Amino acid sequence: MDDWQTWRKQQRAQLITLRKTVTKEDHRLWSHTITTLLQQGFSKLCKNNIGIYWPIHREFDPRPAAIYFHQQGATLALPEVVSKHTPLCFQKWWPDAPMKEGAYGIPTPENTGIINVDVVMIPMLGFDSQGYRLGYGSGYFDRTLAITKPRPLVIGIAFEISHLNSIYPQPHDIPMDVVITEAGVYQNAGNKLKLIETTSK
Repeated sequence: MDDWQTWRKQQRAQLITLRKTVTKEDHRLWSHTITTLLQQGFSKLCKNNIGIYWPIHREFDPRPAAIYFHQQGATLALPEVVSKHTPLCFQKWWPDAPMKEGAYGIPTPENTGIINVDVVMIPMLGFDSQGYRLGYGSGYFDRTLAITKPRPLVIGIAFEISHLNSIYPQPHDIPMDVVITEAGVYQNAGNKLKLIETTSK
């Protein structure tokens, strides 16, 4: 696609609108399912430093699952925007951590200490069948993952209504290792998502 930037801008607007149409009951049920999939399928995360995110625009809230891992021994961290064109840094977070208003009005921990994360949970506005993520367009997560060594396990999280055929990935886009929706857990094998755990009966 030649004009992928315009296409993505239009797709973002459509996906945000679509997510707003989800009923409170569906949002609650889908979120509960994703939380359960995380807790039951990723028990080893309790030994890791986990980067999560503060939910906006009716995203899945990763905090209940993250607090569960924290209670089992994991260290949690939230991303902080240092400046517009630099990678994110992850500040240590726990339920009663001191917070401040960060970029875009999103809360971030206040001087709690920088954490090198082993695992990152990333919100996805959209995602495609190759495991590529459509975000809000600022590129912070892609820039961060591109320089983080060793690369953390990257878990993309979204609702299944955000599943697209393609986001028309560009060289700077980084695919997710795992994608979780209320439909199940997808593993990325050779840039192709494969549903390895399903919630369908």
